[in-house]
Amino acid sequence: MKKGLEFKGLKFLYIVIIAYIVLFFIEQKNALLSLQKALDIFYQLLPIFLFIILIMTLINYFLRPKQIIKHFGKESGAKGVIYALLAGIISHGPMYAWYGMIQELREQGAKDSLLITFFYARAIKIPMLPFMLGIFGLAFTLILSFYILLFAVIQGVVMDWLEE
Repeated sequence: MKKGLEFKGLKFLYIVIIAYIVLFFIEQKNALLSLQKALDIFYQLLPIFLFIILIMTLINYFLRPKQIIKHFGKESGAKGVIYALLAGIISHGPMYAWYGMIQELREQGAKDSLLITFFYARAIKIPMLPFMLGIFGLAFTLILSFYILLFAVIQGVVMDWLEE
């Protein structure tokens, strides 16, 4: 990781710590309540974080991009759409990091519609789902995720239609 990125994260942490210290001297009762609430939320999310780390580790260990890439061809059909959705959901990191691989896939004959489906499905971020569940609830999270996946497929279909 670059030094600048590490510093920004630490800088934010230091700002939060300083804010709590200042708040403690100004409004001790509220500072303690705020800290207690933050710790309660952290303890509620900790098992979910550990579960997500475990799942992401297993996915990264067992699923290699080259295994998924072979299913993005011109005759992939519904299986290709499913793979594009799954690959989009489990992919992580900045989007620009994927551009080289996407270009290589296009050169090897991958369908543009599947690549668009992949890009659209990246809107679902597995590490962020616990936050969404905690803030918005299960029904909202499921409905939004369903619509993201539905419109990922629709975008791919529209791309197929435009290419013809």
